[in-house]
Order: sequence, then structure tokens, then C-alpha cells
Amino acid sequence: MTRTLNRQHRYSADTLFEGVYRLTERATAVYTTAGLVIVYPEAAQHVLEPRRLRVGIDPVSAFDALLTEVVAEWCATASCVGVEVSGGADSGNVTLSTTAAGFVRVDTFGLLMGGRIGLRQQERRRALVDHLGLRDTAVPAMQHPPFVPGGVRERRLPHDPAGAFYQEAFDVVRSQVAARGCEVIFTGGGGDEVNAHHSRTNAELPLSAPVPWLGKKATEALARVDENLAPIPVLPVPTLMAFGLHNPAYLRLGVWPVAPLVHPRVVRFMEQLPHKHKRGKKMFRDRLRRAGLPEFVAAPTEPENFLAVMESGLRAYGLPLLDDMLRESLLIDLGYVDPDGLALARDHAERAAVVPDLLCDTLALEVGLRSLE
Repeated sequence: MTRTLNRQHRYSADTLFEGVYRLTERATAVYTTAGLVIVYPEAAQHVLEPRRLRVGIDPVSAFDALLTEVVAEWCATASCVGVEVSGGADSGNVTLSTTAAGFVRVDTFGLLMGGRIGLRQQERRRALVDHLGLRDTAVPAMQHPPFVPGGVRERRLPHDPAGAFYQEAFDVVRSQVAARGCEVIFTGGGGDEVNAHHSRTNAELPLSAPVPWLGKKATEALARVDENLAPIPVLPVPTLMAFGLHNPAYLRLGVWPVAPLVHPRVVRFMEQLPHKHKRGKKMFRDRLRRAGLPEFVAAPTEPENFLAVMESGLRAYGLPLLDDMLRESLLIDLGYVDPDGLALARDHAERAAVVPDLLCDTLALEVGLRSLE
């Protein structure tokens, strides 16, 4: 609970509920007469330093062939597939490989942001799908912000209390994917992580911003947020945690989500790649250019973001939920949230130019817990 409220998310077998466990990657669930035990594997081995390329080697061509080969592994399994297209370099590269892999049918889906950023995003998406001759379905995200009436949280339907902020909007996208008969959906998940420039030998987690409405129980638990962590996995930890938020809803609809950019072979390739080809996603962007896509697609000056969608949901629907929490709250009753601190945050949010997005964690957790009461 404290990890969720304080945004100190950790990859672990632990969940919000006693007796409910997450089976982390390569872990084993052992059932005996004494009960259930999760056995973690040994830490995965990784490339610690990039390699020097041989003379004459073209990393863009090598990446093109590898990613397309990874995507093509699904040709024998699915005839109709979808691709989540945001308008960025990650999903753009996945889309290129999906169309080159030889599927019977490829459809694209995505969320459109609002305002000027949304218009630029729409132009990029349209340029990509037109260039590749694909059928596209776009969902206006501003029509489905967090806590919107009719969404899973407003209707108090049972759902993961620590689920994705933008579940309402992605639920609409997922329903479109299922309605089109797609058996597999490819996503650009993990693109940021495999392009990250970091050292695996001297890595420290960044400090989280303090949450002023933490209750006594949550404050005391802060010292234990790093207990019982899963060992280093094969894939990037943030990617695996994002899978936990994003993928279950697809699986419930009978659609199998796949993130080719973090296939183990691609992860290994990217770990060995010299940093100059990853900085600013240079290799990804060069591949889009070589495919004939315009510069505003390969290297947009204003990439899409969810800030306006988050603000809309919190301002219109989140603040009334805060009022409800101040009257009756599971998190307050359990000692994880301080009512005085939450009341002060509510007062500040009403007058602030932007509602603090940290409030979304608390609201989502409260509503999710109520849905499961």
C-alpha cells in the first residue's frame, strides 16, 4: 500500500492483498501442505558495457532484420494482428516490422491526445498508417480521462486498485482491438528502457517526492519498501511492471499483448549497442527515415503526453472523489492516509493552476479498494 501511495513501486511477489501473490518472471510457485511459497530465480546476467562495432556494420539494418524476425515469430499463430500506435519512434518501429512480417491483416489502434500536441500526434499517426496502407482506429483520450462517468472506476466495477491511470481510455482502445478480431496486439512498450543510457554497476533509484497526506501506518512502512524484491530480471524492471498494469485487461478480452522491443534477443542487442546509437533513440529514428517517413514523424519536436488528460480527469472528476474520501475513506480508516493532509491537498488543488498528479495514485487506490469490498 505504501509503495503505491508513495510511487515507490517495486517488482516483487508482494501485492496489496494478503494471500495473493504476483508470479514474477522466471519465479516458481511451490504448493505444499504447508501452503504456497514463491521461489525467486537467480539474478539474470546482463551486458555491462556496450561493444565496439566492427568496421562496415550497419546497426540500423541489423536492428531492422532482428525486430522483424522477432515479430514474424507470431505469423504461424495469428492471422489478424493489431499494433498500438502512439505516433512515437517506439511504436513506429514496431509497426514497420509488423507490416514487413507477412501477416494476413494488420490494423492499428491508438489514443489521440487533446490540443495542439494532439493535432501534431494525429499528423504523425496519419503519415505512418497512410505510408504503410493500414486501417487505423483512433480514440480521443480527452473523452475518456481518469474517473470519467461510465468508466470502470466510476461504476465501481471490480478492478486492480493499483491499475493504470488511463485505464478508462485504454479500455476503449482494447474493446476496439477485440471487436476487430485481432488475436495479438503488438505494442511499443519498453522502447524507452532499452534505449536508456545508464550503468548497471552503479545504479541508484531516484528519491520520490514526499507525499504530504501519508498516514502514520504508511509513514512507518516507508523503511520497508525495499524488502522481498525480485532479483534482476531478463527484461527491464519498469517494462515488466508496466505489463502488469496494461496487459491483464487485454488477456480478459482474449487478445495476447506482445512487446517486441523487449524480446530477450532485442534486449541483448540493445545492451551491446554503443550509446551513440541509442542516445535520443537515434537508431530508431534513422530506421523511420530510411523507411521514407518524413522528419516530423521520425523526430517530432513535441512528443505526445498524457498531462492534459490527467488534468482533465482530476479537475472534473477527481476532486469530487476527494470530497467523498474526506467524508468516508478506507485508506484513512486503515491509517494509510492522513485526513488533515488530504484536506489541505484538496484545498490547494482547488486553487492551483494544475492539480497534483500524485493525488491520482491515492484516488485510484481508494476507488479500487472500494470496488473489491
